[in-house]
This record gives sequence, structure tokens and C-alpha cells, in this order.
Amino acid sequence: MKTILFCLLVLCAPTLYAQDKLPVVYLPENLTIHFVSPEPIQYVDISTKDLVGDLPLKNVLRLKLRDSLKTFLGSVVTIAGEKFIAQYRLLPGYPGVPTEVNIVPSDMQPLDISGIGLSQNQLKGLALSLIAKSSDKRMEKVKAFGIKGQLNHVYTVGDYIFLDIGYHNKTNLKYDIADFRFKVDDKKVTKAANNQSVEVKPEFVLFSQPAFSKITGTSLYLKRCLFRE
Repeated sequence: MKTILFCLLVLCAPTLYAQDKLPVVYLPENLTIHFVSPEPIQYVDISTKDLVGDLPLKNVLRLKLRDSLKTFLGSVVTIAGEKFIAQYRLLPGYPGVPTEVNIVPSDMQPLDISGIGLSQNQLKGLALSLIAKSSDKRMEKVKAFGIKGQLNHVYTVGDYIFLDIGYHNKTNLKYDIADFRFKVDDKKVTKAANNQSVEVKPEFVLFSQPAFSKITGTSLYLKRCLFRE
């Protein structure tokens, strides 16, 4: 029996040591803790059933103790974003402790999730840097009903195609934007009865305005597509 107990203590020691090195967040009774992530949260794991939580926003995790809970001894919460994973040790708290926890780089470990590609923050940073580049000549222009649209830049980053688009409203009426839609048409079959049009949805939109009066613009990323003949 002593040998079995000693083996169990040896196996548990690394786990206890690892938990002791995690950042500590205190969770008081009757209060809610919010974890704010710099990226959309993809996955959450709570090591105990003593807590309840949800995602009120795509980058905010909300946690609190169950109302029926009598004793809380502690827990570990794991939060994974698009490019990071972070763990926190939750301990019983007291009134007055911070109820908002920002997930900072020092708490993160890099994470490579297959198929996600660039994170939302990375796409935003690239979009802002690309639209800052001036263009002497617009790549494409079109006019209709007093609205002029122009394509300012086209760039490729990995599997993404970046489009910088601007609009100029020359009328005296406000223009409401219903939606941005992009389709790929095969020019060789535009007159055929079985003409096919493939819609491509943007992966990221930098500026999303519901309406504009004079001038507006947006930048967005499309995922590259492969079309077979």
C-alpha cells in the first residue's frame, strides 16, 4: 500500500508543479470574471464542473461559480485563440479583485491550428499597412447612377487575395450598403445556357459601413480558389 501511494505522489508531483507555475486568477463568489482575448476564441476547457461559462462575444470568455456550489477549491481554465493557447489557475477570491483579465503575450504559447491561416489581428495589420501605400493610378474604375467605384490595390499574401476598394457618391442622396458580394464568372461561357457563377465570401473586411454620403472605402481578403476546367 505504501508503494502504491508513493507511486501516485510521484505521478502527481509534475502536474501540481505545472499548475503552480500558471498565472493565478482569483474568482470570488457572486461575481463574474471576464477573460478578454486579442483573437477570437476557438476552444475553452474548464477542469471542474464547479464553474459555468459562455462566450458573450467572440473574444470574451465569461466565468462564474455555480450558484449551488458550497466549496470551491480551485480549477484550471484553458483558452485557445487562433494562434495561441493560454492556461490560468483559478483560486477562491474575495471582493475587490479584478474582474477583467486581459490575455497578454506573456501568458500565451504559440499554437498552429491547421486550416485557420492568418488570424484576424494579422489580417487587420496587413490591411492597414497595405492601404497606407499610395497608388498613382487606379487599377479599375466603373460608374453607374452617380456612384463611382474604383479598385486601388490588389495584393496576395499566402493563400489570401487583398482588395482595396473605394467608392465616391456624386449624388445628394445617402447610399445604403446592403452587402459586398464577389463572384467569379467564366467569360468563355457567358453566352451559354449553363453559365456558372461561383460566389466567393470575404474572409475579413476591414471597414464595414452600413451607409455613406460622399466617399467611403473598404479593404478585404478573399481566400484563393482553384477552379478546374
